[in-house]
Amino acid sequence: MKHTILIVDDVASNIQSLAAILKDTYQIKVANSGFHALDILSSSTNIDIILLDIEMPDMNGYEVLSHLQLNHKTKDIPVIFITGNISSHDEEKGLCSGAVDYITKPLRPGIIKARVKTHITIKEQRDKLQYDAVHDKLTGLYNRHQLDTEGLRKFTRAARQKSNLSAIMIDIDHFKNINDTHGHLVGDTILKELSKILKENKRIEDFVVRYGGEEFIILLEECSSVDAEIKAQKLKELTENLNPSNIKITASFGVATLQPHHKNLEELLKDADKALYISKETGRNKVSIAP
Repeated sequence: MKHTILIVDDVASNIQSLAAILKDTYQIKVANSGFHALDILSSSTNIDIILLDIEMPDMNGYEVLSHLQLNHKTKDIPVIFITGNISSHDEEKGLCSGAVDYITKPLRPGIIKARVKTHITIKEQRDKLQYDAVHDKLTGLYNRHQLDTEGLRKFTRAARQKSNLSAIMIDIDHFKNINDTHGHLVGDTILKELSKILKENKRIEDFVVRYGGEEFIILLEECSSVDAEIKAQKLKELTENLNPSNIKITASFGVATLQPHHKNLEELLKDADKALYISKETGRNKVSIAP
């Protein structure tokens, strides 16, 4: 898919000139004012870079950039100022305000293409680093580090609002034997197949984590103990129906729901782990609920 560029300028001819330079390589969106640009960005999540004029009526480029920096959805979108202000003071002001680059008019197609390509590449590299920092490389699920961050938010919000928060802890049965018998590549395939099931059967607000090895955790906001048990039973059945690398697998489940005595997320997860232990000690391939 082509990367998307938002061109913001109050002069139609300037928009046309920039679009003509970049349209063969990128998807182009345009805005003829700062307010128009913010309106587009409020409803669009796929803008990769913004080419922003400085001198515009009603809201100038600096004001637009300031608004972008205050919004967590737009603060990381690279902004390149495209302007007729050519003094070194203006350039310094533009870069110090947070723009990643500063290009002066008249437009030079080669410079425009090169600078845009450079900052698109930098954004791709940064996005990949940010993704890798919070996701498990093998399964694509969130990693344990992100559980510490997002899990804390969810626990704090649920405790403050006195709303339901349930945790499901999952452990693949006899996974060490599978690795020892069939090899780690087969084990990796099983982990990926189960992860796919977990992702395909989650709500938007559910938070799915590879906790370590063959263990997974799901945090379910606004989900009672009864509903969490139903969810776990469904996942248990889906796991039983999996046949990765022609190997039948099962998993054990432990469910816990936020109670007044839970002072932090660790205590909630500890109860889910105790329930999981009951499942494993009483035959595996079953769902147990924390008392």
